[in-house]
Amino acid sequence: MGSEGFLPKDKTFSTRAITTRFDPFQWDSWCVVTPIVLSTTFKQAAPAQPKKHIYGRSGNPTREVLEEVLAAIEKAKHGLCFSTGLSAVNSVCHLLKAGDHLLAMGDVYGGVYRMFDQILPTHGLDVEFIDLSDPNILYNKVKNNTKMVWIETPTNPLIKYVDIEAVSQIAHKYDLLVVVDSTFLSPYFMKPLTLGADIVIHSLTKYINGHSDVIMGAALTDDDKLYERLKFLQNSNGVVPSPFDCYLVLRSIKSLKYRMEQHMKSSYSIAKFLESHPKVESVIHPGLQSHPERKLAQKQSSGWGGMLSFYLKGGLKESTAFISKLKIFTLAESLGGYESLIEIPSVMTHASVPAEEKKKLRLTDNLIRVSVGLEEEEDLIADLKQALS
Repeated sequence: MGSEGFLPKDKTFSTRAITTRFDPFQWDSWCVVTPIVLSTTFKQAAPAQPKKHIYGRSGNPTREVLEEVLAAIEKAKHGLCFSTGLSAVNSVCHLLKAGDHLLAMGDVYGGVYRMFDQILPTHGLDVEFIDLSDPNILYNKVKNNTKMVWIETPTNPLIKYVDIEAVSQIAHKYDLLVVVDSTFLSPYFMKPLTLGADIVIHSLTKYINGHSDVIMGAALTDDDKLYERLKFLQNSNGVVPSPFDCYLVLRSIKSLKYRMEQHMKSSYSIAKFLESHPKVESVIHPGLQSHPERKLAQKQSSGWGGMLSFYLKGGLKESTAFISKLKIFTLAESLGGYESLIEIPSVMTHASVPAEEKKKLRLTDNLIRVSVGLEEEEDLIADLKQALS
């Protein structure tokens, strides 16, 4: 299937996903499924003597179980959940102070680019976008006030890979924090902390929840001090998810392995089909031999998800006409759900990226991003085939 040479799969993944904090005796009812604790406040035995929880923003039993399960599947020491993926990003950036220098990849999710380009500088942060395809570029970019390196890999939407281990080794020589957004692969296919990263970010909205019905983010780390600081920021900024949403993500994690395996299988079949089609200019998918960083992908991950991008021959007119003919794929933003989605990043998810930067990154109007869902792959290929013709 094109997966030869990748890291071995995590053989205990589903066991950890299902059994972590799975002890019915921890609940008075002995319930098998983690209860949804909706209470916003908790009775105290005496003034300033709570049993454990005080107020729902500061701590919630359902959320705490999810955070422990996320840490277990990421093989991290600590996990924290936030109300959105961007609130997780924002909280991590609050580890910095005015005057600090942040090195970030230019090819990142459009919402992150917007935050780094338009919001963080107004708070005194010096953000510089760089190309980390060569980790050695850090030697020429680190300043006296540089404090953090921000990696997204694989990137959105160009599916570029960055050598996390090499970047971390160089960054740590200068005592820089290394943050990795690993949303596209989920903890099933890649674990950046084992490669040297200090913090891992996930948009739980995407693969980890996988049902397009929850917006949530997470940050995971092995560092006790970073955890305490992020826990403080989570509480102080009030960016916490609802208990019901935490329950939904807990439910979804149990099937993550099996969903990721199917996403992987179907996206490869579709990439192979598109690569051979005369109306397609090129396809970007890590399972294809044509992917320029395939060896790096093999080195640090055990597979890929359902994401692929391709350049259609033509421009916005042709891209729009093609998408309008699709019957199974849905024109919509987001990714990682059970349903197959398709979009044009230049005018949708990455519309906020400046025109000059789009040109440099090749975020052109004929670039189409696909999130392959869990429908039958034969039906998906047939849908693409009829729309292309």
